[in-house]
Amino acid sequence: MLISLADYAAGVEVANDLVATSPDARGAEALTGPAELAALLAAYDVRTPTAADVEQVRLLRREVRAVMEAGTAERAVEGASLLAGHAGLAPVLRRDPSGRWQWYVPTARDASLAGELAAVLGVALLGLVRALGHDRFRACAAPGCRGVFADASRAGRRRYCMPERCGNRLNVANHRARRREAAR
Repeated sequence: MLISLADYAAGVEVANDLVATSPDARGAEALTGPAELAALLAAYDVRTPTAADVEQVRLLRREVRAVMEAGTAERAVEGASLLAGHAGLAPVLRRDPSGRWQWYVPTARDASLAGELAAVLGVALLGLVRALGHDRFRACAAPGCRGVFADASRAGRRRYCMPERCGNRLNVANHRARRREAAR
């Protein structure tokens, strides 16, 4: 596998999606089998996941979450560097399909799916720290949610680990509270 470093934001979203599969964020395990893992990684050209891959990726999820929860930029960089090294080899410079030079991280031929994913996510998280800073790693702002995420958005205003879930839940709760208040 050859991982492009051109767009770390796409890798950050995979990291966010992976961390959001945990019972800490959802209340129940969302990465229950190979089909769920295949759906999570649908945008990448990866082999068909096995049950063993699912177990390894669940362990990887803890490492990714630890990077997002790191208290300092140095600790986040250290953790992301370890992730990138799981299956990564020395970076290379190659032309992309448009002819522009891009950095790539090749992975070892015998690397596991979790190792390849670790390389993708490690490089993406390093890119986020370099480009946008450590303060882009955040805890979800929804009350009662224990999710974490990395905000790769341009504006840097993301507040929820799963906006479609946590953000909507909070908006509905606020709407109902306003309606109750207006009814008094």
